[in-house]
Amino acid sequence: MQQRARLQLQKMSKSKLSTLSQSKFLRRIVGRPFLRVNEFAWKRLPASVRTLQPVVRYGVFLNSLVKLRSNRNQVHGTFFLRNRPELELIRSLAERKPKGSNLKLTVLACSNGAEVYSHVWFIRSARPDLKLEVFAIDISEVIVKIASEGVCSLGENALVYERILARMSEKEIDAMFDREGDHVRVKSWIAEGIHWFAGDAGDPRLAETVGPADIVIANKFLCHMHPPDAERCLRSLPRWVKPGGHLLVSGVDLEVRAKVAADLGWIPLLDQIGEIHDGDPSVRRDWPWRYWGLEPFDATRPDWQMRYAAAFEIGVLGYRTASSYTIVQSATSIAD
Repeated sequence: MQQRARLQLQKMSKSKLSTLSQSKFLRRIVGRPFLRVNEFAWKRLPASVRTLQPVVRYGVFLNSLVKLRSNRNQVHGTFFLRNRPELELIRSLAERKPKGSNLKLTVLACSNGAEVYSHVWFIRSARPDLKLEVFAIDISEVIVKIASEGVCSLGENALVYERILARMSEKEIDAMFDREGDHVRVKSWIAEGIHWFAGDAGDPRLAETVGPADIVIANKFLCHMHPPDAERCLRSLPRWVKPGGHLLVSGVDLEVRAKVAADLGWIPLLDQIGEIHDGDPSVRRDWPWRYWGLEPFDATRPDWQMRYAAAFEIGVLGYRTASSYTIVQSATSIAD
């Protein structure tokens, strides 16, 4: 009885917070000063207090207000080795391929190319025998050109590029780059064979031209769309993936991703699910005060597997029975 009463109280509390977050009066009239006062107080809370469940739930409510008030715009910037657990998962998927086989990788919203080169480095270092074909796509022609050059300046723009390389050790930089005067260049064995395109990830014609891949990475761009647009784009992504292939999609509103994944029956991969969720310190640090901020991992939620998974197996046409996801406990083999 006590357990049932507590669950009902939690449900009522969440319902009230959700109702408040949708309130036009609170959002438009009181929203800005309300959020400023809360941010001031939040940043002065001890870290141990911020992890308490009631505080986390209140943070989810605050973040919902932030999302409702925010103007969302695409950002063309990222880092090398941004999320190491995610890189390790992709490497493990590649390692399941038979010796000497083909592996096709597509990276949507490739930005400055840092994450593309990171993924390719991890895969080719572990499986040089694979015939790796890589397609990197971004909506900005300018950023695609920059990405394709694979150069980081250590001179005039040193501060910018030091930030891009900030998550790498000197040993990793030496392993991944050749030093040429005041800049570094991605080593040729990593950069070769990458096809760079300027285009829209939601364009079915581009998806048909490039063709489906074994692994598709669609990270860090859907969160910059308003939820209805992000949902439409997310629902279109299975066309990029081979049946039985894998889709990685982080940097998206969790409610949008969980809804689409459940509707289309995507199978969440549970290997390192918590580590991948927490693997990018920049988005974890920005929660709850930025719309792209990522809430703490909460395994007590009944929907935690679907809510927090960032990697999915995609069935034929992207549809699987939604109930089957609960029994998947690890990454599965990539279909040839």
